[in-house]
Amino acid sequence: MKLVTLDGGPDGRLALVDRLLTRVIEVADIAPTMQAALERWDDVEPRLRDRAELLEAGDAAGARPYDPDELLAVLPRAWQWLDGSAFNSHGELMSIAFGIEPLPVDRPLMYQGVSDRFYPGRSEVSFLDEADEIDFEAEFGVIVSAVPRGVTAEHAGKYIRLVVIINDWSLRALGPAEMKRSFGFVQAKPPSATAPVAVTPDALGEYWHDSRVRLDMEVTRNGTAFGHANGAAMAFGFADLVAHAARTRDLVAGTIIGSGTVSNETFRTVGSSCIAERRMVELVDDGASVTSFMRFGDTVTMESHLPDGESVFGRLEQTVVPASGGVA
Repeated sequence: MKLVTLDGGPDGRLALVDRLLTRVIEVADIAPTMQAALERWDDVEPRLRDRAELLEAGDAAGARPYDPDELLAVLPRAWQWLDGSAFNSHGELMSIAFGIEPLPVDRPLMYQGVSDRFYPGRSEVSFLDEADEIDFEAEFGVIVSAVPRGVTAEHAGKYIRLVVIINDWSLRALGPAEMKRSFGFVQAKPPSATAPVAVTPDALGEYWHDSRVRLDMEVTRNGTAFGHANGAAMAFGFADLVAHAARTRDLVAGTIIGSGTVSNETFRTVGSSCIAERRMVELVDDGASVTSFMRFGDTVTMESHLPDGESVFGRLEQTVVPASGGVA
């Protein structure tokens, strides 16, 4: 099952989309918003699936053409956004970038980020200054229903309701100082974005296994391929990340948890999912980083396909623009 959020109000309007992203139908009679659906998931999921079957069969009254330009983020605002760093090869390269000792990998790494807004998957994103070293980070993520405190990884997976693609925007010039203070990110992590479509784990079929998305994260920059790392390489699956996040707190329905930048040990072959990683590979291999961070006017895309060509989450396509008025 695939779900989207149509524009309209701060939380948008819940709709279903067919597998090939050609038709959508609003489902306000079942749940008005994505958040409302997640809060009552056990009650509304069967009705959503019935409606999705009608949509797939072409029998859903009121369906209309899919238009990604009318979509908001899957959750335009969320109660909580927790981002992990579950790809060890990325963590090792970032330790070089930040000039710090490699962080321990015996348990998940995670920080709490901006959750009061998520940018739409098709949008311009404004920044104050290119000198802040604007970077994208392509991630897979999950959205959960209410999770009880202390849940084990063995049982945490049953609370995962939706899978998404996330662009975790980062300002690399500001990251090292915050990392060295060991008190979490604030300035270096502006709001993130999601690709247009959220899918239930079963919609991924065999490509959802061991609470990992076993698909390539296809990233381009200004129309040129940048990376296609596979999500299967997570050192900790999403069930582990959910359990880690819920160790001492309940997680409210609608909590979003990210995988961290998708990265493979074969990064020289498959490329990268963020610029900082590419720059560190260049530094290690050639003694100097040559790939620039994002410039105003640059565009990044993120997408994942099944072998038959199906775009699972739709395409995230965002262009960096200067903030109105610049630095005050």
